[in-house]
Amino acid sequence: MQLNGPIEEVLRRGEWLELTLRKPAAGWPEAPEPGSHPHAVRQWLLSASPFPQKWINGLFSIGGIGWSPEGQIRLHAFPPPKAGAAMAGAGTKSGETILERLPEALFCDDYCLVMNKPVGMPVHESFKGQKGTLDEAASTYLALKGDPLPVRHIHRLDSDTSGPVLYSTNTLSQLVLDEAMRRKDIGRHYIAVVHGKVKSERGTIEAPIGKDRHKAGRRRVSPGGEAAVTHYECIARHGAYSLVRLALETGRTHQIRVHMSHIGHALVGDALYGGAVELLRHQALHGERLVFPHPVTGQACEVSSPWPDWLAGLTNRLGLHAN
Repeated sequence: MQLNGPIEEVLRRGEWLELTLRKPAAGWPEAPEPGSHPHAVRQWLLSASPFPQKWINGLFSIGGIGWSPEGQIRLHAFPPPKAGAAMAGAGTKSGETILERLPEALFCDDYCLVMNKPVGMPVHESFKGQKGTLDEAASTYLALKGDPLPVRHIHRLDSDTSGPVLYSTNTLSQLVLDEAMRRKDIGRHYIAVVHGKVKSERGTIEAPIGKDRHKAGRRRVSPGGEAAVTHYECIARHGAYSLVRLALETGRTHQIRVHMSHIGHALVGDALYGGAVELLRHQALHGERLVFPHPVTGQACEVSSPWPDWLAGLTNRLGLHAN
């Protein structure tokens, strides 16, 4: 989504999003007069604004379209959170704040949040009431900042993969970012340590992925699976190992792990797909970079995640130095 046409700027004021309109131009629908009925404002928004139709209609149904005292259209984009929102905090050590225990927030504004997920932390609950998830940490982070907006993850990482995870912080952002995912406008870039010397400098793995009927929780390349495309670049080789950067065109479960194993280069530490665990007890996979269009301005946002200690230590130990 990009602000264009009659809408020049949007500004958050508490629970409301206020619109600043440009001067009328030929071909634009005539803006409603200040104080006009919300139905008239809704009709104008549907014809003249870049906001999703589903969001505008939803706001109208709950009385979320109105006017500011200054005569600006305003939309109830940031409603207060529901009671009982989860917060992470149990087990805080003496002298240590809850905020210090949380994963780092790599990016945060009124519309979205990027959290830096560590290895071993699941993104979401796998059973009701599960604690210690990244979803819980994201919610807690905003609550401790005094702005407890409802967070929703836009994509996921495996529990034992580290790196950035993108969250929406209101319904508008969720709708826009979900659509960006469907259009493949969100770039997810990874780095991995794999077994063997990858011969090609770069390549593309295009192989469908489906469930492995013989082992629960495992995936495999299968003609009847879902389409999956992974791009890779080998940036270092030494001994029996390689360091590769990867970019996803699709987002299937375990995609990188399955594809690299399929071409004979299982990830170090990834026992499920043939990797040895002597050097590392989890797959050597880290999300380095996340690129996404901002849900309101449409401007490209690029967020990088520093290498965690386990990755720096492993590459140094194996003599793999990125170019």
